[in-house]
Amino acid sequence: MCGIVGIIGNEEAAPLIVEALKRLEYRGYDSAGIATLHDGQIDRRRAPGKLRNLGALLGKDPLPGVIGIGHTRWATHGAPTENNAHPHASDSVAVVHNGIIENFRELRDELTAKGHVFATETDTEVTVHLVTENLRRGMDPVAAAQAAVKRFDGAFALVIMFRGDEDLLIGTRRGSPLAVGYGDGEMYFGSDAFALAPFTNRVTYLEEGDLAVLRRSGATIFDVKDNRVERPIVLTQAGAALVDKGNHRHFMAKEIYEQPEVLGHTVHAYVNGVTESVALPKSSIDWSAVTKLTMVACGTSSIATNIAQYWFEQLAQLPSGTDIASEFRYRDTVLIPGGVSLFVSQSGETADTLAALKHARAAGQKIASVVNVAESSMARESDAVYPTHAGPEIGVASTKAFVCQLGVLASLAIAAGRARGVLPRDAEIRLTRRLLEMPRLIGEALKQEEIIASIAQEIAKARDVLFMGRGLSYPIAMEGALKLKEISYIHAEGYAAGELKHGPIALIDENVPVIVIAPHDALFEKTISNMQEVMARGGKVLLISDKRGHELAGDNVWMRIEIPECDPVFAPLVSAVPVQLLAYYTALAKGTDVDQPRNLAKSVTVE
Repeated sequence: MCGIVGIIGNEEAAPLIVEALKRLEYRGYDSAGIATLHDGQIDRRRAPGKLRNLGALLGKDPLPGVIGIGHTRWATHGAPTENNAHPHASDSVAVVHNGIIENFRELRDELTAKGHVFATETDTEVTVHLVTENLRRGMDPVAAAQAAVKRFDGAFALVIMFRGDEDLLIGTRRGSPLAVGYGDGEMYFGSDAFALAPFTNRVTYLEEGDLAVLRRSGATIFDVKDNRVERPIVLTQAGAALVDKGNHRHFMAKEIYEQPEVLGHTVHAYVNGVTESVALPKSSIDWSAVTKLTMVACGTSSIATNIAQYWFEQLAQLPSGTDIASEFRYRDTVLIPGGVSLFVSQSGETADTLAALKHARAAGQKIASVVNVAESSMARESDAVYPTHAGPEIGVASTKAFVCQLGVLASLAIAAGRARGVLPRDAEIRLTRRLLEMPRLIGEALKQEEIIASIAQEIAKARDVLFMGRGLSYPIAMEGALKLKEISYIHAEGYAAGELKHGPIALIDENVPVIVIAPHDALFEKTISNMQEVMARGGKVLLISDKRGHELAGDNVWMRIEIPECDPVFAPLVSAVPVQLLAYYTALAKGTDVDQPRNLAKSVTVE
């Protein structure tokens, strides 16, 4: 995840920003940079690689000024070069950015037509030029920033510095976190409170759509409708730990809300938004020649591979299968020549999965892994490593790691389809565009939190809960059941909707809620038919669907959760959000330990 720091201080800002950025190194990055104002003018130092490279550059060529912004960048649009590193700047403004500007191509074309010259390959640069254009049109800095933000589609956090004003920083967030720190005649921005811990423990966490105007005297905050609002200042303990909970009660909640940000970083590691294509890390695996794909994982990661099986078969026409790691070695699994075994793990240290990897290696398979820890045992033993960029996940029940796994697996399936010559170029363009929209749509799904919290009060009364879905929604039904079991201790099962009448329908009565996941896709009518069978037997149905799906489902549904409409191929990424929140709020209603549920560990390192 990229890291952002901004300081309006009373001493040289650059050394302080470097120290703050070091506290964000855990988020991962491949370039870094700082911009300050000196005598009212913007000056920058940027370097690819680690912060020590930036530090060495500053040692040779110091950067004066008491106001500045800094950034650690995961390369997304554009390679990790000095030119693409943040901050980006014009003669009038400098910007650091975390997240995605989905509509940057259209804005870039519009601004180019007005005479703006773009120097980088990044989506971020459009923010610089659009704010600059607004200033040229006579807007003051606050109005220029507010008007620009309204033009952006996506999930992002921005901090903007303006030439000539050494007492002004403007920051805004939509989908990506941003905190404001309060000092003694000094003010700060940071991606999280941990970055600001050396300076202050008084922090405000901006809410969705907020825009904050910082001066040494304090912060003025506007909501998404440009109304001035007050946000609470809280005392943090972020100095005592690597990661804090922010303004959330639990790590799990924080990690659910980080999903737009981390999915954005993950997808952009594989999808080039400029060329609208997928580019995989170099490896010895030739996807055009793969005879069979065997995917192996445990728990939530195994559910990710169930979804990926649909993608690899539909988009790449690649014969695929998925196995539970603890069973894989004991079936005398047929692993054919030319096959690839793909292992998915958050930690990269899961004992069952690692043992399965070694078994596949001994059988002559090429080995690929999707992991969140690039230095893990699983990564070291793989021919190809496809990292997720979820950052540390503290909650035992996996949330953000899951959606990042899906982002990587979707990218792999698209790339495999192109390599095998079965996915047309126009289809790749459509799919990459839709995949880049997912962080924003997950942000939209998170807005249903209050409704879901209310529904959870009813789910918490149940002893048994059934989840059902078809096609790509079937694995999400299994994931919803797993999450509910993990943290609320309610017995729950996920079924393919068509299988309900082959046995599980016998369980249906007024005391067993049935949660139906049915976005309006090609299988919607069949799923709704199965839902009607449940209601005909007195079952209480909670329907998770989009607006069109709810309109067609009728009036007899017990309760509803609406998700945003999206490309059906990627609907699981959006549908994951309500089942995560439902499990979380049900656990809260029951008073269980959300982050550390009984009998469970974050990483299972024994068989």
